[in-house]
Amino acid sequence: MAWSETFLIVLGVALLVGLWAARFARRLDRLHRKVLASRMALEAQLLRRANIASRIATAACFDPVTSVLVLAAADEAAATRSNADRALLDAVPDLADALGVRVTRDASGPSNAAVVRGLEQMGIDQQRVDAENGLSLTLREALDDGDEVALLYSDTESAELLEDLAAAWYRSQLARRFHNESVSQVQLARKNLGVRILHLAGHAVMPQPVDLDDTWPRNLKAPDGAVTT
Repeated sequence: MAWSETFLIVLGVALLVGLWAARFARRLDRLHRKVLASRMALEAQLLRRANIASRIATAACFDPVTSVLVLAAADEAAATRSNADRALLDAVPDLADALGVRVTRDASGPSNAAVVRGLEQMGIDQQRVDAENGLSLTLREALDDGDEVALLYSDTESAELLEDLAAAWYRSQLARRFHNESVSQVQLARKNLGVRILHLAGHAVMPQPVDLDDTWPRNLKAPDGAVTT
C-alpha cells in the first residue's frame, strides 16, 4: 500500500473520529444543561412546598404544638434551599432570571464554562437532605389523623391550602424523578469508552441523583390523575 493511500485512510479515520467526538460532545453539553435545568426545577418545587407548609402552619389548621413544628421544619427547608441558590447563582450568574421561574434557555443561554460551574455547585449536602426529610416527616405526622384531616377538608380555606400542598408535593416528586432520570442519562453517556479516552466531558463533575424522603402523607388527597409514591 502506497504511503498516499495510508495517509488518506488515516486522514479518513481521524475525520470520522473528529465528527463523532464533536457530535457526542454536543450531546453531553445538552445533557449537562438538562441536568442543571431539572435541578433548578426541583429546587423551585421544594421551595414552593416549604412556603405552603408555612402558610398552613400560620393558618391555625393544626394544634399550636404541631403548627410550631411544621413552621420550624418549613423555615429550615427554605433556609437551606436559599443557601443552595446562592452558591448556584455565584457559579452561574446568568441563570439568575431562570432560577425558580424558567428551566429552559435559548441558544444565548449560559456558556459551557458556566454550566460546568453550575454542576460543581449542584451537590446536595446532608444538611439539606435532613431539612427536606424533616419537613416531609413533620407534615406526614401532622396529617396522620384521618378524622382531623377530614375536618380540614370540610373547611374551604384549609381545604384549599391542603390542595396547594398536594400539588406542590406531587410536582416536587415529579421534578426529582425527572432530575434523577437526567442524571442517569449523563452517567450512562459518560461511561462510553470514547468519551473517557477523548476526555469529552472536560472538567464537568459527574452529577449525582437526589435522594430525598418525599413519601406521600396517607391522608393527603392527591391531585386528580396523580400517581404518588
